[in-house]
Amino acid sequence: MPAVSDYVHGYSARESERLVDQATTLAELLHADTGYPPGSRVLEAGCGIGAQTVTLASRSPGATIVAVDASAASLGGARERVRSAGLGSVLFGQADLYALPFAPASFDHVFVCFVLEHLPRPEEALGNLKDVLRPGGTITAIEGDHGSAYFHPDSQYARRAIQCLIDLQARAGGNSLIGRVLYPLLREAGFTNIEVSPRMVYVDSSRPRLVQGFTKNTFTAMVEGVRERALAADLIDEATWDKGIKDLYRTAEEGGTFCYTFFKAVARRPGSSSSNNRGDLNGAQRSPSSDSNSSLDSSATPRDAAAALRARRMPNVSRSPFEPSPGF
Repeated sequence: MPAVSDYVHGYSARESERLVDQATTLAELLHADTGYPPGSRVLEAGCGIGAQTVTLASRSPGATIVAVDASAASLGGARERVRSAGLGSVLFGQADLYALPFAPASFDHVFVCFVLEHLPRPEEALGNLKDVLRPGGTITAIEGDHGSAYFHPDSQYARRAIQCLIDLQARAGGNSLIGRVLYPLLREAGFTNIEVSPRMVYVDSSRPRLVQGFTKNTFTAMVEGVRERALAADLIDEATWDKGIKDLYRTAEEGGTFCYTFFKAVARRPGSSSSNNRGDLNGAQRSPSSDSNSSLDSSATPRDAAAALRARRMPNVSRSPFEPSPGF
C-alpha cells in the first residue's frame, strides 16, 4: 500500500478504468481457485478502487471481507463499486500496511494483489500481515513481472517504453519485477507451506476479448499512463516513446501476439488453530453463491460498524473507523 504520491500509475479516471479492465479480464486466470469458507475473516490489504474486492466478495459470499487502503479517494470508489455490484459483507477502512490497526491474529486469511510491487519495504509489510493472521491462516499474494512481457513483432522501442515504467517504479521505491521473488519474500517473512504458480496470459487475434481487455486496456494502457513522467525524467525522448507505444498496439493487430506472466503465491502462518475456517492450501473453498445478509444497517456510522465488528469477534478496529458496504 504505497503512499498516495508514490503510486506510479497515478489516480486518474483512466487509471481506474484500467484497473477495472484488468480485474475483469483476468478474473478467471487469477481467481478461479480463490475463495474463502463462510464465516471466514478476510483482510484485503491495499484494495484500491475495489476492482479485486468485487471478485473476492462475489466468490466468497459467506465470508466477511475487511478491505483497507491508504487512499481515502480510492476507498470512496471501492465503496461505490461494491455498492453497485449489490455485494454485502464488506467493510472498508483507511489504513497503512506499515501500521495496521488490528490486533494480532485477527484474520483467517489475508489477500494482497498488485500491492507489494509498489512498496519500498515489502518484507516489512508481509511481516505485519503475518502478525494479524491467525496461526495456520493463509496469505494469498498476486503480482506481475514486467520482465516477463514477450511479444511479436518484437520492438526495441516498445521495450524502451516498458523499461521506463520499470525504472520509474524503482525510483518510487517499488519493484515491477517482484513476481519472480514472491517465494523468497514470503519465506523471509516467516511464512511456510509456500506454493507459487505462474499464471501466463497469451494473446493473439483469435482471442479478441484478451486483445482488448489485456493487451490494449491493461498492459499497453499501463505503460502509456506514465508518458509524462518518463519524458519529464528524461528517460526517453518523445519520438522513441511514441514509436514504442505504437509498436505495443501493433502486437494487438492481426498477426501480432503478446505474452505476460503473473505469479500467485499461497502460504501459511506457522502454527495451528482450532478455527473451523481453514480452507485448503489455495485458500479456495468455494462457498454457495447465495447472497449473505446481516443485521448491520447500511447507514451505520463508523463507530457503529466498529461496535458491530467487536460483537462478532471481528478484528480490533479501535484505532481506525471502518464502514460497511450497504447490505452488510
